[in-house]
This record gives sequence, structure tokens and C-alpha cells, in this order.
Amino acid sequence: MGRNSQQIRFCRSRDGARIAYATCGEGPPLVRTGVTFSHLELEWDCLTSRHWLELFSRGRTLIRYDMRGTGLSDRDCAEFSFDRYLEDFEAVVEAAGLSKFDLLGITGGGGVAVTHAARHPERVSRMVLYASYVRGRTVRSTTPEQREETELLLKLIEIGWGQDNPLFRQLFTYQFLPDGSTEHFQAINDLMRHSASASVAARLLRGWFASDVSEAAARVRCPTLVMHARHDMRMPFEEGRALAALIPGARFMPIDTRNNVLLEHEPGWAAFAREFESFLAYPAAPAAGSIDGLTARESSVLEVLARGLDTEAMAVRLGMSEKTLRNHLSTIFGKLGVANRTQAILHARARGFGQEEKAEGGKR
Repeated sequence: MGRNSQQIRFCRSRDGARIAYATCGEGPPLVRTGVTFSHLELEWDCLTSRHWLELFSRGRTLIRYDMRGTGLSDRDCAEFSFDRYLEDFEAVVEAAGLSKFDLLGITGGGGVAVTHAARHPERVSRMVLYASYVRGRTVRSTTPEQREETELLLKLIEIGWGQDNPLFRQLFTYQFLPDGSTEHFQAINDLMRHSASASVAARLLRGWFASDVSEAAARVRCPTLVMHARHDMRMPFEEGRALAALIPGARFMPIDTRNNVLLEHEPGWAAFAREFESFLAYPAAPAAGSIDGLTARESSVLEVLARGLDTEAMAVRLGMSEKTLRNHLSTIFGKLGVANRTQAILHARARGFGQEEKAEGGKR
């Protein structure tokens, strides 16, 4: 798994901004909302992020994207705000042809995940939030001193982010990764520098800082797991607790570490990975959707076909190339003794395939 196995596409957000998104892996879809500093290609080579992507795409189709102003998405955007971030996410979901998926929100992206889950309960199966918060930094800066510190932080980014001297970026790196090595600091510094310019970094953060998802959190109805580093220097632990308390039935798991960016070798990462995989474990497919002679993979292809998706949307859902998908369909048609897609869909639905999607459609 890596950058060479992912497929990168582009879609347009409501205001016309082009958003780059990537799919990789095979299995049920998991969508990661935008993270502040990302690059769809470089993340795979980054010492501090590669193990995250490997976990998220194991047994799943991972869909992730570069936020506006970052990575492969349009860099020159007119507006950076929480509402625009939400529109970018929804554009990716629409372009990927997803009707039901698991949702992952990390740091500021947690607010987008929470808001979407509250607005579209029919779409989100389960949600995992990590290092997220209810109120952005500007909202929770209630004293003059706190507001001055927030503005100073943003000004430091505007002045020093793009300089060759990494001192300014090091300030943020230490907050994210206080127990990292020199190599870890260098890796995350490089990712930040290539992800966004100084002006975009400041505007992007200002948009996150102004968010408040307290009302949306109370309306979430999907099973939710909230995890947060107990000694996080970047995202206050109390914000994670407050978020879990607002979401009905959410499970909260503290992780005993100072690192916001969990490192592969530390016990906190093992705890995170174990809970993540346990929470998102999928049950075995029901016997109703089975046909003698089809392999498990062919049955999963037939299941998606029976839901009425077109070839491109099927390929995204299944995490395979369109060429590979067509080869599977040709084999399936031969085994079923049908001549085309329409006949295959009718044959499959008569044997119990596609029932979940049709049931979801009846609720809309």
C-alpha cells in the first residue's frame, strides 16, 4: 500500500474550488475529513503519517482529500471558513458516489465530521473522532490575554511559515509532537512546508479557530468513538471530553501520551489502533446475499452492482480500478449466465443482493 496504489481525482466545491481526493485500499468505505496540513502524495512518505494511512486503509476503502489551499487542491481560494470546509467535504462525498460510509475526523476535521453526521444521519454508519474539539481556539478565547495570544500565533504563521529557517514551524511541531525525535520533527516540518503557504496556513487555521459544533454534536445519532491524548499540548483534553459528553451515547477513550501525532512505536498508538479496528469491525456478510460459484470478492462486486451504482462509483466503493472491475463483471456475467448489467442486477436482487441500499433509499 502507498502512493502508487491510490487513485487521485478532482471535484469542484460549491464556490468552484477544485478539491483533490484520493482512494486506496479495498473494502467498506471510510472517509477522512480534511486535516489542516496535508498532501495526498507526500503523506505516504512522511515518517509521522504513513502508519496512520496504513491503518485506515487496512480492509477498507479509504477516501481522503487535501483541504482547499493545501496539497494538490486549489491553492488560491477566495474564502477559508468552516462552512466552506464543510462544502468541500460534501463535494468529495458526492463525487465519490458514497451513500453510506464510516467517518473519521481528526483535530479540526472532527467538527466537519460531527456537523455532517448531524445533518445526514442516513449517510454515516459510525464515526471516529480523534483530538477533536467542540469550540475552536478563537471561540474559547474568552479573556483579552487569550485573544491576544491567538492573534499572535496567527501573526507568527504569516511572518515565518515560509522561511527557510524552520524555527517558526518548530513551534507547532513541538506542540503536536513533544516526544518526537529530530527525524520526526523534520518529517512533520517538511509536510507542513509543502502543504501550504504562510498566508494560506494562517487563513486556514483562522477558519478552524472560529468553529463551534456544540449544537450539531447534540444531534448526532450514529455510534461514535471519541479518542484524545490525555496530555495533548495542542488540543485541550477537556475539549475532547466535552465533545464526547455532547454526542449521545458516545464512548470516550483517553490515550496516555503527550503526543497529538501518535508515533508508531509508542504505546498510545497501539491503544489507538486496537480501539479503532475494534470499533469499525464489520460483521460477516449475511447468507441471503450469496450465489454458489461466486468467490467472496465477486459476491461483493455483485452486491454493489445490485445497488444500482455506475461503473465509476462502483470502482470507488470497492477500491479497485475500473479495468479490474470490468474484468470481475465479465466473469460474474458468465457464471450467472446473463448477457448484461440489467439482467445481472435483476438476477442478484432476486437472490437478496442490494437489499441494504434499497432499504436506506426508502428512508430518504
